[in-house]
Order: sequence, then C-alpha cells, then structure tokens
Amino acid sequence: MKKEMILSSLREAKDELDRLIDEIEKDSDFSFDGYYVGVQHIYHHLNTAWNIRNESEETIEGCSENDFYNWRRFPGDEFDMGT
Repeated sequence: MKKEMILSSLREAKDELDRLIDEIEKDSDFSFDGYYVGVQHIYHHLNTAWNIRNESEETIEGCSENDFYNWRRFPGDEFDMGT
C-alpha cells in the first residue's frame, strides 16, 4: 500500500509537471494563475510521497482528513536532503 501510494503521488506530480511544461512551451499568453495552481498540485503530490514514507500501512489505509492535510504540507525543519 505505501509503495503504491508513493508511486501514485510521484506519477501525479510528474504528469502535472509534464503538463505545465507543455503549457508554458506552447502558450504565448501563458497565465501565471495556471502556473500557481499547477505548482501547488505538484507540491501536494511530492509532499505526500515524502511525508508518508514513515507512516504505517494501517495509518495510510485509514487516512483521516487530518492525515491528508498533514501529508500534503511542505516538510519542516526536519527535512534533510541526506535522509
């Protein structure tokens, strides 16, 4: 379950990043409103993939609304690129 959720979140982030890059390349009247929303979407999925890495299978399966909002948050001071 954890691996599948991490992969799903990373794929969603990749798909949104690919879509956003394509839009920027093709749209001469590119809107930064769409950019803002797209980057938020990317971060939501990247943060979820990162933040669930140490969660138990039971917590992931029983995902509460609070879990959902905590997992999507940008990692805080404890974020270490080496771990």
